[in-house]
Amino acid sequence: MAHNAGSPDKGTSFSETHMLQCGTKQLDLSGGVVMGILNLTPDSFYDGGKYKSLKEVMIHIEKMIIAGADIIDIGAVSTRPGALTVDVNEEKARLFPVLDSVLKSFPDTILSVDTWRTEIAKECCDMGVGIINDISGGQFDKNMHSMMGNQQAAYILMHIKGIPQTMQQNPVYTDVLADVSTFFEEQLNQPGLAGKKNVILDPGFGFGKSVSDNYCLLDNLNRFLGHGFPLLAGLSRKSMINRILNSSPDDALNGTTVLNTIALLRGASILRVHDVKEAFETIKLTKALKQSGRNP
Repeated sequence: MAHNAGSPDKGTSFSETHMLQCGTKQLDLSGGVVMGILNLTPDSFYDGGKYKSLKEVMIHIEKMIIAGADIIDIGAVSTRPGALTVDVNEEKARLFPVLDSVLKSFPDTILSVDTWRTEIAKECCDMGVGIINDISGGQFDKNMHSMMGNQQAAYILMHIKGIPQTMQQNPVYTDVLADVSTFFEEQLNQPGLAGKKNVILDPGFGFGKSVSDNYCLLDNLNRFLGHGFPLLAGLSRKSMINRILNSSPDDALNGTTVLNTIALLRGASILRVHDVKEAFETIKLTKALKQSGRNP
């Protein structure tokens, strides 16, 4: 649940409060929250091209909020494996007309924008966006960290190996857990992010990982809590489900729910999903399970 707030307390960590500063709002992450996905792209792996008008976008957002989404994550560039590159002008043309309307129509909802470009992220922060979701963790635009260090908006630091066009072409790690943890540590100490309290860590399921790598990361997700920041799990309808079940993204809702449950039990605070109602129910049931252990 979001709360309006002033400046964050610079001396208090997430692990002590479970509160996350998102621009002018605060988000209570205790128990977990749902981030609903809105893709403004023609080529996303599951829902590309689904919302062709502003009216359809607004209806979909309202449905996600009613179903329990605390965050709406808006992306204007597909980052699926093999996705084509989109230039900055095309990203702006897709994103900003919609973002302006969404901010006006849903002022109490925390909005996240999925972009790796500093120029776009800065404009989003100026407009009132509460979270910047950077799939590159600062690797694709070296100015991102220094810019975000001066913003009240939260920053999602995601791990990716390679770039979307080539990331799934035989990714290899010596130790995927150690490599992802080292990446987080190095990026968190970069100028700008060093000292920033409102960072979210995302291990980047499917972004330059084999199926085995993905399940290793999921099973050991709580290892990354040692960095002192909340964790996001983006598992929704991904190939790590479909390759095990021989299914398609359209058939992967049950598998998504299973993996989301595991993610919550392994320490995730945010579920990034296409299906908000099911994720919200997963959070409620998992929270009840955790609370039962405190009252034997």
